Amino acid sequence: MRSLVATLSLAAILVTCGCNKKPESNTDQSANPSAPPAEQTNQAQPAPEPSSASAPAPTPVATPVSAPAPAPAPEPPPPPPPIVVPAGTAITIRVSQGLSSKDSQTGTPFTGVVVNSISAGGKVAIPASSTVQGTVVAAKAKGKIKGEAVLQLALTQVSIHGHSYPLETSAWSQTEKGKGKRTAATTGGGAAGGALIGGIAGGGKGAAIGAGVGAAAGFIGGGLTGNKQIEVPAESALTFTLSAPLTVKQ
Repeated sequence: MRSLVATLSLAAILVTCGCNKKPESNTDQSANPSAPPAEQTNQAQPAPEPSSASAPAPTPVATPVSAPAPAPAPEPPPPPPPIVVPAGTAITIRVSQGLSSKDSQTGTPFTGVVVNSISAGGKVAIPASSTVQGTVVAAKAKGKIKGEAVLQLALTQVSIHGHSYPLETSAWSQTEKGKGKRTAATTGGGAAGGALIGGIAGGGKGAAIGAGVGAAAGFIGGGLTGNKQIEVPAESALTFTLSAPLTVKQ
C-alpha cells in the first residue's frame, strides 16, 4: 500500500514538472528560416516626458576678457643740435684770486667767473657767472738790475649747467721789461753826486768816501725803480680768446 502511494506521488510530481516546463526557443534561425523570429524581450522604452517643473538654467560662466595690449611708448624727440662757439670768440672773466709774476708759479691753477653771456647761433652758449678754471702758463719775477717780469695765463675749462667742457684759449700775457740802463744811469749819477758832496766837505779823502755813499744811494734808488712786478688783483677782469671752437650741449 505504501509503495503504491509513493509511486502515485512521484508520478504526480513528474506531471507537474512537465506542465510547468516552457518550450525552448529555436536559437538557430538559419537552420529553420520559416520559424518566426524570437520576440524581443527588451523593447525600447519611450523617453520620459519632461516634467512640468523646468530645471533651473545653468549659470553662464563669464569668459575672461584679456586687457588690450598697451600702446608702445612714443619715441623721444631727437636732442637739439649742440651750440658751437667759433674760435676767435672773446671770453671776459673775473679772477677769484690774486696772481703775480713774483708769487705765482708755473702750473698754478686759478678760477674765475664769466662776466658776460656768450651767444652763438642766436642762443646763449655760455651764461654769465659760469665758472671757469685756468692755469698759470708762465710766471717770472723781475730782477732788480736786469731781466723782465712775465705772467701768462690761459683758461682750461668752463662749467655750464653742471657740465664741464674743456677750453682752449690763447694765453693772456703781460711782460714788464727790465730797467738795466736806467738803473745803471741812476747809479752813476749817484756816485758822481756823492763825490761832489764829499769834495766839498773834506777834500780828496772826503770825496772818496762821498763817492761810495753816493754809489750805494744810487743803487738802492735804481733797484726800487726797476723792480716793478706784474700784479693781477682778485676780481680783475681779464679777456681771453678761444683758439679752438667750443661745442656746448643744449
